[in-house]
Amino acid sequence: MKIFTTKKETETYFANKGEKVTGFVATMGALHQGHISLIKQAQQSTNEVVCSIFVNPTQFNDPKDLEKYPRPIAADINMLEQTGCDVLFNPPVNEMYADNEKWHLNLGDLEHLLEGEFRPGHYQGVTQVVYKLFSIIKPDFAFFGQKDYQQILVINKMVELLNMPVKLVMCPILREDDGLAMSSRNIHLTPFDRENALILSKTLSWAKNNFDSNNISAIKQQAGQMISSQPGVELEYFEIVDGQTLHPVTSESKTVVALVAARVGKTRLIDNVLID
Repeated sequence: MKIFTTKKETETYFANKGEKVTGFVATMGALHQGHISLIKQAQQSTNEVVCSIFVNPTQFNDPKDLEKYPRPIAADINMLEQTGCDVLFNPPVNEMYADNEKWHLNLGDLEHLLEGEFRPGHYQGVTQVVYKLFSIIKPDFAFFGQKDYQQILVINKMVELLNMPVKLVMCPILREDDGLAMSSRNIHLTPFDRENALILSKTLSWAKNNFDSNNISAIKQQAGQMISSQPGVELEYFEIVDGQTLHPVTSESKTVVALVAARVGKTRLIDNVLID
């Protein structure tokens, strides 16, 4: 596996890729099998797979959250090599950002709904770094996990606004055997938290199995009660919305998605399920 740490060497390498079809998986490290599943899916449909590891400071609202974000780079590199990843881009912060850099993209209300309400500015930071990564690597396809559902909609909006020649591929959520969505943040869960966190996937599954487009409000209310009654779990939101706009479901909705965010102990977790 080739490892690059500067924009210049990375851009030079991909400028000479010839006819290769490149697949890209952007990560913040602390890799788990969910990330590996993205790389494996990329391997099936492209000639060369590049993974980035960069803990992006502009998408963190809480400095303490940024500080404690796990960075096991040696273990990550080993996982990537074992999986057969072709290229790793692992830049330092000063390679990606100049001083006093400004960025703002008009993402519409996608930026302010759900995650955006609880993490103001988060998606400006996400689009800022993903734009940089796409510009450096110039991938043909970029693979993202469904767990960050709203993020995929936001990045897709950015691609459309800036007319970037990359196709996004959403890959299914990978779960532990008991249903917990795989996440780099799971490492912070105590055994007590870990058990309580299962209420998120259980409630999403219940909402999917009991979905009735005429009773969405009642389903949301019941789901909220299920989660809020779990010890050590503080619900931020549980929503059932149009899968393309994140607005309320209408008769025109082609897809429906249920999304949840909650703090379990000191750890913030998100999850979702496609209903229709």
